[in-house]
Amino acid sequence: MPAPVEIRASRADRTLTVTFDDGARFVLPAEYLRVESPSAEVQGHAPDQKVLVWGRAHVGILKVEPVGNYAVRIVFDDLHDTGIYSWDYLHQLGREYATRWARYLEELAAQGKSREPRRVVKATEPGQG
Repeated sequence: MPAPVEIRASRADRTLTVTFDDGARFVLPAEYLRVESPSAEVQGHAPDQKVLVWGRAHVGILKVEPVGNYAVRIVFDDLHDTGIYSWDYLHQLGREYATRWARYLEELAAQGKSREPRRVVKATEPGQG
């Protein structure tokens, strides 16, 4: 199993760059990491229970915390922080990015959802239009 030699979060770019000892280097968007979170909240407890996370186009990474010598916990600015990203899972997300991202976009379209967050529209009082 490849191990990371460098993990770098960029708040400005909203990415996590992971370089592994096998030479692989992946630049993973925060949105992708968030919608593919390994947490039970997203993945469920069985493959058919995965939840489609939407509206996270602008999510960022607040911090990356080590979890032992095998993983990191990513804290996102939407306050999701329950996913433990093992080295193997990060490597898999990097390798499978194109396939997983395309499938995610297809699922969004099929369910009529958007990457953009839902807007809250405030009603105006009569005469203030």
